[in-house]
Amino acid sequence: MEVLATSLPGVLRLRPRLFTDDRGWFAETWNEAAFREAGLPLHFVQDNQSRSRQHVLRGLHFQLQHPQGKLVRAVAGRIFDVAVDIRSSSPYCGQSVGVELGAERPEMLWIPPGFAHGFLVLSETADVLYKTTDFYFPASERTILWSDPTLAISWPLTAEPIVASKDATMPFGNWISSLGTLPQAPC
Repeated sequence: MEVLATSLPGVLRLRPRLFTDDRGWFAETWNEAAFREAGLPLHFVQDNQSRSRQHVLRGLHFQLQHPQGKLVRAVAGRIFDVAVDIRSSSPYCGQSVGVELGAERPEMLWIPPGFAHGFLVLSETADVLYKTTDFYFPASERTILWSDPTLAISWPLTAEPIVASKDATMPFGNWISSLGTLPQAPC
């Protein structure tokens, strides 16, 4: 597996080796030895899958008391996946990185705990699968407004995004106060 750094330390692009022939391709998307060698987590507690239509924007989500690391990939379609560093101890706090993930190549994005996460569907539909390092705790979940200008995320929008009501209600510039009692404290 090829491990590539992004502009945010700790957020990694993972490219499994593809084995191709006239039938298509095969790839190992999880291999404990390869993850151990790359210094990645070996213990995941939950798998999640979503299906969304084009222009759906999910996020930016994080959990206060139970921060989750996420291993994200698109198993059908294409997405623009975003991670935002919300760790106060990080010199990158408030900065984001976005990468395109697609089913035609099984690339994954590793997002460590202490980051908010969201994605935009670029294709007609997309199925997104992600493993998490902690369970989902609804009472601990918070949202940062996807369009907050203080984050300056360059979403590749071609139409008005479709967002859940919980993802559209945070006022601009208020994302730091939404962090509340995050164990690593807001930046």
